[in-house]
Amino acid sequence: MKIAIVIDTWLPEVNGVVTTMHKIVEELKGLGHDPHVLSHAQGFTTIPMPGYSSIRLALFPQGKVNRWLDEVQPDAVHISTEGPLGAAARRYCIKRGLHFTTCYHTKFPEYIRARAPIPLSVGYAWIRGFHNPASRLMVSTPSLMQELKDRGFKNLVHWGKGVDTELFRPRDKHFLDDNRPIFMYLGRVAIEKNIEAFLKLELPGTQYVVGDGPDLEALKKKYPKVKFTGFRRGEELAKTLAAADVFVFPSKTDTFGLVLLEAMACGVPVAAYPVTGPVDVVQQGQTGFCDDDLQKAALACLELDGKKCRDYALRFSWKAAAEEFLRNMVPARSAPEGNTDRLVNA
Repeated sequence: MKIAIVIDTWLPEVNGVVTTMHKIVEELKGLGHDPHVLSHAQGFTTIPMPGYSSIRLALFPQGKVNRWLDEVQPDAVHISTEGPLGAAARRYCIKRGLHFTTCYHTKFPEYIRARAPIPLSVGYAWIRGFHNPASRLMVSTPSLMQELKDRGFKNLVHWGKGVDTELFRPRDKHFLDDNRPIFMYLGRVAIEKNIEAFLKLELPGTQYVVGDGPDLEALKKKYPKVKFTGFRRGEELAKTLAAADVFVFPSKTDTFGLVLLEAMACGVPVAAYPVTGPVDVVQQGQTGFCDDDLQKAALACLELDGKKCRDYALRFSWKAAAEEFLRNMVPARSAPEGNTDRLVNA
C-alpha cells in the first residue's frame, strides 16, 4: 500500500510525535508497504514556531502540498499533525472528496491555554473541526478516547504505541554518581509539562531534568540544586534514564507519554498524576504509582521491582503499533470499508 503521511515536525527535531511516526514509517517499510512522508524539511519556507524555535513551520504550503499529493497518488492519506502542512493536506482531501485519517498526538488546547487566556472550549472547537472530517481519528489510550468522545469528536479508533526495548533497557546505575535515590524527569522543558510540580517536591537524594526547551535557562536559575543535563539522545540518553531510581512525570497535558514506556523498559518505575496517559500506561502499584500527591507517588516507587517494569514494557512493540496503524487505514478513493467495528461514535 502506498501511504502518504503529512507531518509538520520531523527529524532532526526530537519529540514524541517524530519518534512515533519515524518508527511507524520504518516498520511499514519492513512490512512491505510504501510510505511517503511530507514534512517542512522538503523545500518549504519556514519560520520558528512561537515558543519553540527548534520547531519550524511551513509558510504558505498549499501549492507544494497539492503538487506532492498529485505526484504520489497515494492509496491512503494520513495527516499526522494539525499544523500548516496538515491543514493544507486536509483541504486537498476535502476538496477532492478523498478519505483520510488523522491522529490526536497533542493536547493543543491545553498547550495554548498555558500561554494565553484562551478558553479550552475555543481551542477544542477548532481542533474538533480539524479532525471530525477524517474517516478515522486515531487515539492512543481508552481514557483519551472517552474524553474526546465526550467533547464531540467522531470516528475514534484505538492506536497503541511501542518502545525500543533494545535501546531502552536496564543498565549500570553507576552511570550517574550523584546521591541516591535519583528522581528524574525527561522530556521537553516547557510550561505545559508542569515541571515545577516535580522541582518543588521535597525528595531525598538528587533530582534530574533531562531535556531542552524554552524554560530551561529560567528553571536552572530558579532551582540551582537540581541537575539539568540539557538535551541527550541515543545511548547517552538511554544510559542516563536507566541510571534513575524513579521517573517522575508531572505533565497533565500528554496524550500518552512515550517516555513512560522508555523508563519502564529501563526498569525504572514511574510516578505521575492520575490523568490521561499515565492512568492508561502505569500499572498501579506494579510499574509505578499515579496519585494527586506526586511526592507520595515518587517515594512509593522506591519500593517497586524494576523487573516488573521491564516485563511490562516488553509487551509493547513498534511492529504491533504499525500493524494497528495499517488496520486503521482507509482507502483514499473509496468509501471506508472493513474494521467498522473499531469505530466509536461513527
